[in-house]
Amino acid sequence: MKTPTPQRLVEAAIRRFYRDGFRSVGLDQILSDVDISKTAFYKHFESKEDLMLAALESQNAWLQDKFRTMIRERGGPEPQAQLHAVLDVVDEILESDDFQGCIFVNAAMEFPLPHEPAHIAASQNKHAIEAIIHDLAVAAGAAGPRDLAQELCLIIEGAYVTRQVTGNRQTIDIARRLARRTLAAHGCASSDGAESRGDNSAADVPRS
Repeated sequence: MKTPTPQRLVEAAIRRFYRDGFRSVGLDQILSDVDISKTAFYKHFESKEDLMLAALESQNAWLQDKFRTMIRERGGPEPQAQLHAVLDVVDEILESDDFQGCIFVNAAMEFPLPHEPAHIAASQNKHAIEAIIHDLAVAAGAAGPRDLAQELCLIIEGAYVTRQVTGNRQTIDIARRLARRTLAAHGCASSDGAESRGDNSAADVPRS
C-alpha cells in the first residue's frame, strides 16, 4: 500500500532537516525529494513551518517509543538494569552512521527564542525523555528520582553535543563513568545481573 502523502512529506522533511538544518532547507528541496507539486503540498500543510512542526512532533513520538523499546531490549525487565542500559542506547545513537547531533538540540539552536514553536517542540521532547527516566528511577526505588532523572539527562545531552562538536569517540566512556557515579549516588549501583543485556543491532537508531 502506498504511503500517504503527508507521511512521505514528514519523513522527507525529517531527513532533510536533520542532515542540512531547518533554516537552510527550502521547501522546494523537500518537494523534489517526494516528487510532488506545491499545489499538492498545500493540500496537506499550510507552510514549511507547519511541516517542520509536524516533523518534530512525529520524531518526538517515534523517539519516545524507540527509546523505551531499546532500554527494555538492553536492560531486560528490571527497572534498575534498564537505568543502566540508558547509556547503551546513547552509545548506539552516537555510533550510528548518520549521527549529526540531536535533532531537537539542533532545532533549539536554530530557533533560540523560548516562544518559537520549534523551540517549544524541542523542549517538550527533552521533558518527555526526562519523564521516561524518572519513571524508571521511581520503579527502581532510587533515592531522589527526579534529581536522578535530571542528572542523567544532563549527562546524555552532554554526550550528544560533545560527540557532535569534537568527534571524540571516547565521549561515551566519559558519560558512562559519570552515569555510574550518579546512579550509585542515588542507590542504584550496578550489581551482578543489573548490567544491560541484548545486542546492539537495532534496525533504526533514534536521532536523539
